[in-house]
Amino acid sequence: MNRISLIPFLLCTTPLSSHAQKIQQPHIVLILCDDMGFSDLGCYGSEIHTPNIDKLAQDGIRFSQFKNTGRSCPSRAALLTGRYQHQVGMGWMAEVDEHRPGYRGQIDKEYPTIAEIMKAGGYRTYMSGKWHVTTTGGYDAPNGSYPVQRGFDRYYGCLHGGGSYYKPDPVYNDLKRITQLPDDYYYTKAITDSAVSFIHTHDTDKPMFLYLAHYAPHLPLQAPAEYVEKCMDRYKVGYDVLRKQRFEKQKRLGLIPDNMELPIFNKEFNGKRPSWNELTPEQQEKWIKDMATYAAMIEIMDEGIGLVIKELKKKNMYENTVFLFMSDNGATNEGGFIGQLMSDLSNTPYRSYKKWGFQGGTSSPLILSYGNKNKNLQKGRVCNQPAHIIDIMPTCMALGNVAYPKTFSHADLPGTNLLPAITGQSIHKRTLYFEHQSSCAIIEGNWKLVRADRNSQWELIDLDKDPFETHDLSATYPDKVEELESKWIEWANTHKVFPLEDKPWTERINFYQEKNSYQKGDY
Repeated sequence: MNRISLIPFLLCTTPLSSHAQKIQQPHIVLILCDDMGFSDLGCYGSEIHTPNIDKLAQDGIRFSQFKNTGRSCPSRAALLTGRYQHQVGMGWMAEVDEHRPGYRGQIDKEYPTIAEIMKAGGYRTYMSGKWHVTTTGGYDAPNGSYPVQRGFDRYYGCLHGGGSYYKPDPVYNDLKRITQLPDDYYYTKAITDSAVSFIHTHDTDKPMFLYLAHYAPHLPLQAPAEYVEKCMDRYKVGYDVLRKQRFEKQKRLGLIPDNMELPIFNKEFNGKRPSWNELTPEQQEKWIKDMATYAAMIEIMDEGIGLVIKELKKKNMYENTVFLFMSDNGATNEGGFIGQLMSDLSNTPYRSYKKWGFQGGTSSPLILSYGNKNKNLQKGRVCNQPAHIIDIMPTCMALGNVAYPKTFSHADLPGTNLLPAITGQSIHKRTLYFEHQSSCAIIEGNWKLVRADRNSQWELIDLDKDPFETHDLSATYPDKVEELESKWIEWANTHKVFPLEDKPWTERINFYQEKNSYQKGDY
């Protein structure tokens, strides 16, 4: 039997009848976590216990070269629209509307979300968790950009991008703002509970699209004490030992080439990264406690994903459910010196952190798993082909055999369908582009051109030989630098990227709020 025929509806381009759609369109559970590094899952090398996510990887495929935009809001906008973030108005963050093209702080109504597209294709659509694509200042009343106003039939979660796990704000149930939370409230568990509730009440005559957007393990580091305590002992050996253990496990898993050596990123620590033994006892103690808390937050999320899977099985939906799991960016160094040492472990083996265009900021896990239906496919395989978060929408559309709605223009999506990777076929090759807070990059084949910000020099990297970005070849191949820079500038000119802005967080928000004092978060 031809391998492709095992999944005929995945690669089918002929429209299905409505009866066939009811039978064959798969349910889709799209899971996005927040600020989790490339190596933080067991199936990507970690000592963190993630049995439910690892089982999805075991039953599906893992991507080793999946890229995001490097930051929360832009990645969410790219995931939700299938486009580069600047094109849809989310070039920076939702914290401020800069009133200039590409930087409006929420998704332009001109572009449909994945929920609007899947809904038009016959899906019931649900979302539970972090939204973060409505401009701050637009929380007092629905302004047209809330989840249920952008294609979701049901929504529960917090519109904002940060805050307490015990008292997130503003929490919405559809369009109703929730002002009182239970005393034992914990955001990760509430996200799970609402997702389970949506599945429980779902009418199985229709396919389900569920966007499960976890806040974990984003700062602040908060988790119930009993979960933290279970993680403490494994971190007492320190980050040097754990980082090497993760690296060697990644080699065994086929996530990185077997002939590579683990790099030490001294430059990221202003010249000298300290070894574990160079920390004071107080610093070691803090790192252990903070890392245990971080691990606990991921383990609680994994526990919740297990409950979602359990409910799908109770509803006899699991066999026909596709799971996609990813992180919105790499781990962050926003937690100061200790936080940077934590992220140095989390992003193993990559350089740098969230918000930069280097591998550590833009590399994250991607798992694609299909219940138990395709038993004859190669399970547990690693796909080493490049993929990007703009590919998620066309992949979901292909899964559901859903067309781009005729009521919207701009049907030319820049992403590509990742489903051929399921059967070991090649994914459509293309050039990938990055920009956030003037940190820029372009990847074309084995070449990557990247810079930390608009005031820094471009670095040229040969990713085949140097996937960890330790050797700048710009002086050796100046013509290649010029070629790639020209392509990046052309993309930036056509995608509302310019002018670049690199003001620090608070200064940037204050500048645009003062310039646009009438801003209330609307279009």
